[in-house]
Amino acid sequence: MKIKVLYMVINMNIGGTEKALLNMIAEMPKEQYDITILMLEKYGGFLEEIPEEVTVEYVDGYSEIKDIYQNPPKETFKSYIVNGNIIKGFTFSIVILLSKILNNKGLFFKYILKDTPALKKGYDTAVAYAGPMDLISYFVVHKIKAKKRVQWIHFDVTKIGFDFRFANKLYPKFNKIYVVSKEGKEKLTNILPNLINKIEAYPNKISTNLILKLAGEGQGFKDDFEGIRILTVGRLSKEKGQDLVIPVLTKLRKKGYKVRWYCIGEGKARSDYEKLIKKYDVEENFVLLGAYSNPYPFMKQCDIYVQPSRHEGFCITLAEAKCFFKSIITTDFIGAKEQLTNFETGFIVGTSENEIYQALEKVIKSKRSLSN
Repeated sequence: MKIKVLYMVINMNIGGTEKALLNMIAEMPKEQYDITILMLEKYGGFLEEIPEEVTVEYVDGYSEIKDIYQNPPKETFKSYIVNGNIIKGFTFSIVILLSKILNNKGLFFKYILKDTPALKKGYDTAVAYAGPMDLISYFVVHKIKAKKRVQWIHFDVTKIGFDFRFANKLYPKFNKIYVVSKEGKEKLTNILPNLINKIEAYPNKISTNLILKLAGEGQGFKDDFEGIRILTVGRLSKEKGQDLVIPVLTKLRKKGYKVRWYCIGEGKARSDYEKLIKKYDVEENFVLLGAYSNPYPFMKQCDIYVQPSRHEGFCITLAEAKCFFKSIITTDFIGAKEQLTNFETGFIVGTSENEIYQALEKVIKSKRSLSN
């Protein structure tokens, strides 16, 4: 009999967490595991990458829950009143008030999920994979029947507004808590010392052979630029730090270096970054390529890979870039030192424009001397 495992995520957007899940599933023998992916919403560029033997399910009614979960309580209360749902509005306000007085976010989740039925099917293991996301953690504990429950932590809990009080109440209900780096594990155990026996480091897995194979299947760069290509892969968001390197490119160009910077990824910060690109007058040479489910041809063809993130949990794109033995510059987020130990062409710097610039200039000069 196969082992039944459920992984719960937000969606299958093109991102490190989702890619790590696909990598993990690829390593699980089909004849031993019956795998289900439960999503809050049907969305994402990785939907088509899910293996056909994996069962895909969605949370009923999440579209209605989403607004209540994400919007400020005052806005939700107001919408109830405006739409004539006075009883709902006052019930909601009482739930919010009690949640705050009793310091129990679980009351809020119980309320917004009251019409969402528990899953009928039982599992050997249920995993809150897109973590930490409090709604998913609560759902796995209270809406899924499972012999074992696992919480996965993909981010630096000291950087993301982690609700340690809620976690301290809910996480004891999990059998294991996996963190994707050793440094991340240390930070979590400092916050939740009573759970030290449940917390383990479990780095994200990549398949070097598959990455190298996929690198040969795509076209990569389509322009005819003949200078040094710098590449960054990641969601367009402040945490990924693309805004830090736009002025760095300006400095490099003014110094006379023939470089062009490419960013693969999409996100809410695109319009802000487009304004910065225009402000620093690098519209021709700072290129937002958009999202690619297969970024590996670009990694293979670039000259320098830069990961300027303000914070990460493990950073799977950094691990992937290492497969091509390019010069790598990364900021000092948790897990970076674990990945670049003894990596001869890797530089770890702070999240300042000056440090990133100096590291890049050093690499560019070394490339010039090698080519002469």
